[in-house]
Amino acid sequence: MAALASVRSYAALTKPRVLTLVIFSGLPALVLAGGGWPAPGFALATLTGIALAAGAANTFNCYLERERDARMVRTRSRPLPAELLDPTRALIFGWVLAVLSTALLLYVAGPVAAALGVATILFYVFVYTVWLKPRSTWNAVIGGAAGAAAPLIADAAVNGSVGPAGWLLFAIVFLWQPPHVWAIALFRKEDYEAAGIPMLPNVIGDEPTRWRMLYYTLALVPVTLAPVPLGLLGTGYLVVAMGLGAWFVWHAVRVLRERSNASAQRMFQVSMIYLFALFAAMLVDLSIRGGGAA
Repeated sequence: MAALASVRSYAALTKPRVLTLVIFSGLPALVLAGGGWPAPGFALATLTGIALAAGAANTFNCYLERERDARMVRTRSRPLPAELLDPTRALIFGWVLAVLSTALLLYVAGPVAAALGVATILFYVFVYTVWLKPRSTWNAVIGGAAGAAAPLIADAAVNGSVGPAGWLLFAIVFLWQPPHVWAIALFRKEDYEAAGIPMLPNVIGDEPTRWRMLYYTLALVPVTLAPVPLGLLGTGYLVVAMGLGAWFVWHAVRVLRERSNASAQRMFQVSMIYLFALFAAMLVDLSIRGGGAA
C-alpha cells in the first residue's frame, strides 16, 4: 500500500489532467502535419515523449512552488505541500522525466522536436514559474505558450520543422488558456491573494477580467475555424467548431452578466469540455476524410 501511495504521489507531480490535454492536442497535429494518420508506433512514441516533457515541467513547477502551494486551498493537498514526498526526490524525478523525454524525442522524432521539448521545459520553469507567475498578470497569457507547445513538437516530429498545422493548433490552445485560467482566478481569488500571485482579478479587478475573458474567447473562435479554408479540415468540423464556439462565447457572456463565482466556475468547466470536444471533432473529421487535406 505504501508503494502504491508513493507511485500515486509521483504521478500527481506530473498533473495527469494536464497531460491528457497535452496528448490530446498533440495527436491531431501529428495527423494534420503528415497529411494522414501516422504509424501507431511513431505516434505513441512521439506523444509519450511530449507527455514526459510536460510531466517534467509540471514536476519542476511543483518543486519550485511547494511553499506557495501550501498557502492555497486548491493546491495544499499536492504531494509536496502535504509532505507526502521528499522535495529532493521530486526534483530528481523531474530530471529523470526531462532526460527520458529528450532522449525519446531525439531518437524517434528528431533534433528539432527534441529541442522544442527542452525549450518547453525551460520556458515553463524559468520564464513562467520563476519569473512571470509571481511578478506579472501576464502570467496566464505569456505562460500559455508552454501549455500550447505540444502541436509544435508534434509537427516538428513529422516534418522536421513547424508548419501551418502546428502553429494553428498552438494558437488555439494559446488563446484558449487565458479565459480558462482567469475563470479559476475569479472564483479562487482569495487563494491567489494568500499565495501572493498577481492574478488579473486581484490586480485590476473582477469586471475588467471578465471583459478580457470575453475578448480572448471572441478572438479564439475564428482561429478554430481557420483550418477549414486552409484545406486542413472539412465541413463537418466547421459545423461542430461553430457550435462549440457559440457555446463557449455564451458562457463568457454569462460570466460578464451574472458576475458570480458560480458562473466563473461554470466557465472553467465548460472551457475544458470545449477544448477536448474541439480536438475530438478534428480527429473525427480526419478519420472520416481519411486524414488527408481536402
